[in-house]
Amino acid sequence: MLRGPPYPEILEARKEIEKHIIELLDMDFIRNIIHNETVEVTKPILMNFHDGNSRLGGDLRELKNYTKADRCPIPRITHPLDKLENAKHIPRMDFMKSSHQNA
Repeated sequence: MLRGPPYPEILEARKEIEKHIIELLDMDFIRNIIHNETVEVTKPILMNFHDGNSRLGGDLRELKNYTKADRCPIPRITHPLDKLENAKHIPRMDFMKSSHQNA
């Protein structure tokens, strides 16, 4: 089961996590859980960037206990990344805080 107590965080990080959660609730990307609803919940992780911004992600390491291997996995990312080897500028994209933001 993925439920459990959150990781210990300092007060500033907790406030930042709450800010991200409220923002995601306002954007309807996440929702509140009903009292007796049976769902799996991941632990939130705050990922800080060098420029001072942060992003909220989820710790999905325990999820592999519930998943099956895909017979047709997505293509490897190494080929497109090799093309970026000599790039001078690479933008950081955040596609509206989608669910791919996992640690």
